[in-house]
Amino acid sequence: MPVEPAPTPWSFGDPARFDARDDLVGVGADLAPGTLLAAYRQGLFPMPSGQRGDPMYWFCPVHRGVLPLDGVHVSRSLRRSMRSFEVRVDTAFEEVLDACADPRRPSGWIDGEIREAYLRLHDLGWAHSVETWREGRLVGGLYGVASGGLFAGESMFHRETDASKAALVALVDLLDDEHAADRLLDVQWSTPHLASLGVIEIGREEYLRRLARAVTTPLPAALDDSGLDRQGMETG
Repeated sequence: MPVEPAPTPWSFGDPARFDARDDLVGVGADLAPGTLLAAYRQGLFPMPSGQRGDPMYWFCPVHRGVLPLDGVHVSRSLRRSMRSFEVRVDTAFEEVLDACADPRRPSGWIDGEIREAYLRLHDLGWAHSVETWREGRLVGGLYGVASGGLFAGESMFHRETDASKAALVALVDLLDDEHAADRLLDVQWSTPHLASLGVIEIGREEYLRRLARAVTTPLPAALDDSGLDRQGMETG
């Protein structure tokens, strides 16, 4: 089971008092495991400003991107493509993180501080990767943070067509269990690419209402560090 870290000394305030027009709701604090978990459980996530020496920025989007587990769009071509991938969970977390952080990618935001913070969360059992493999090569994947029934997606990458999409669909399958109605798959902001897969936008108030229920829901079995076999998941 995940190891609960020391509690954070920081307070993010009452989400009900956040500016209803601004996604940015906080500046500062740290990226200790306890701080990150407290933030996710309150609906916040961190992103660096991009300027060396600046404090961390914390966001709680006014319009939040979420993927309903019963609303994922899988085209025929994607379904065919998925049959060529092997999906694994948590077998190459650091490789997935580094692929997502590749500085050659446009709009890269994962810096060294973020990298180290999520490696610590992974070591404690809170951050997870869903990976797509072909012929023994890592070709795509995603990573995020799971707390109870919340999975907060952080980033994804692909080296082959449909590899990241296959990882996202596989994640939905992992979360789609007897507690699916209370789970929450958060993707932060919607994009046209994500919308094509079924991501929708909900208001901040609605997101926080769903979040309160999600974090009291049991962790999905596939993300429980209880010795489950991580390899060989079917995607077809």
